[in-house]
Amino acid sequence: MDKERIGFISTRFSGTDGVSLEAAKWAEVLEDEGHEVYWYAGRINRPKEKSFCVPEAHFEHAESQWLNEQIWGHTRRSQLVSNRIRSMSQYLKETLHEFVQLYDLSVVVIENAVTIPMNLPLGVAISEFLMETNIPAIAHHHDFYWERSRFMVNSVSDYLEMAFPPRDPELEHVVINKNASDDLAWRKGAQSTLVPNVIDFNAEPPGSDGYTASMKEELGFEPDDIIFLQPTRVVPRKGIEHAIRLVSMLQNPKIKLVITHDSGDEGFSYENMLRETAEREGVDLRFVSTKVGETRQRTPEGEKIYSLWDVYTCADLVTYPSLYEGFGNAFLEAIYLKKPLLVNRYDIFMRDIEPKGFKTITIDGFVTPKTVEQVQLLLQDEDKQREMTEHNFRLGQKYYSYEVLRDKLNHLLRSLTRR
Repeated sequence: MDKERIGFISTRFSGTDGVSLEAAKWAEVLEDEGHEVYWYAGRINRPKEKSFCVPEAHFEHAESQWLNEQIWGHTRRSQLVSNRIRSMSQYLKETLHEFVQLYDLSVVVIENAVTIPMNLPLGVAISEFLMETNIPAIAHHHDFYWERSRFMVNSVSDYLEMAFPPRDPELEHVVINKNASDDLAWRKGAQSTLVPNVIDFNAEPPGSDGYTASMKEELGFEPDDIIFLQPTRVVPRKGIEHAIRLVSMLQNPKIKLVITHDSGDEGFSYENMLRETAEREGVDLRFVSTKVGETRQRTPEGEKIYSLWDVYTCADLVTYPSLYEGFGNAFLEAIYLKKPLLVNRYDIFMRDIEPKGFKTITIDGFVTPKTVEQVQLLLQDEDKQREMTEHNFRLGQKYYSYEVLRDKLNHLLRSLTRR
């Protein structure tokens, strides 16, 4: 296969969000195969010599935020809004042309930017750019706008139909679950390839070392505290109230519920509700996002910032009571790091993951006394924990490894270049 110069396009490639993490995994596999990778986004933490940063492409840019206030929750838009959508999309389209020309790209991979309209003009720009260039392209879809209630009432149905995703017969669509594949076929008449999220199961898992030796203490815990880890953003679909309820029912003051991420782009109402619920139920709830980063680093004052992997090492149980997930990165992370899991049986888990035979403690929308008993028994039985986590690790290697991703990407690139 010829070696390609591949450009990744999104609103951001920075931080620990699922899109940024999965794009980095794709890039790692593609570079291992000899391809060159470049980056376009509104915020980027990739190598500077391979990055094309356009601040207006980020969903937190002032223009994008202003437009979002005008178009979501409204059924009509003004002429001014239409003009500013067109003006911004025209500018972004010009930068996309510049990106492709600057790095002489032969393929582009669009990461969620024509999937969910966090930055509507960017999606419009990409759709027109594809029609104008006919460059081979893959659209990697993580979560469609119709899966989020906040996008249901809007004044831009014409643009959503046009660009999220576009009906481009030359565009290769990639989805991360079977439901998305079905929805895409029904709504847009488009075929897609299912490529699950993955982890490099052949890499040595990060473990405790000198850097993490005092982590528990620096995060404010006692050595004998039991850590229930919620390694997700603080958004309603994560169902974190179920984790609070579990800890409350266990009635063990040594159990601390630790949340690693912040509230992201959906406001602080949910976080405030969780704080109030935890206080009412006597649960020690800790938010540690200011101490957790994408990589290890130190603040200007010399305080340690830990990676997400670091925090996993002190977890006794990973809680994952999500109401909905496009796939479930935290599930894979826990499997890879051999941590026992409690999972709410969200739709994608039941259809795509559970049939493969993973062993977890599961709930069906609420915590029961049986759930509490299962957690208590598991925490007391190290042999059972070891058997469960080793079994899950082997299944992860089989179904969600880099080898699976490499085969899928090679097939996609061959399909594109044959055209």
